[in-house]
Amino acid sequence: MKEFSYTITDPVGIHARPAGLLAKAAKAYQSIVTLYKGEKSANVTRLMAVMGLGVKCGDTVKVTAEGADEDIAIAEMETFFKENL
Repeated sequence: MKEFSYTITDPVGIHARPAGLLAKAAKAYQSIVTLYKGEKSANVTRLMAVMGLGVKCGDTVKVTAEGADEDIAIAEMETFFKENL
């Protein structure tokens, strides 16, 4: 399993548009990509679960990828977060 932490810089946090893009991006991998905020977690491919975490600007989240293509998945997810969130 690979992981990284990221502090959200988008002024409105993870809202519908970036959550949708994030879910779409994660579906390209065989690995399971999970987003953690504190004690809560969500499979990134599940849009409503990601939005249900209520991630706001300034929150630090952890992202993990576990599976056959976890190396590429985690690298591309980290790039996605830096460019979009």
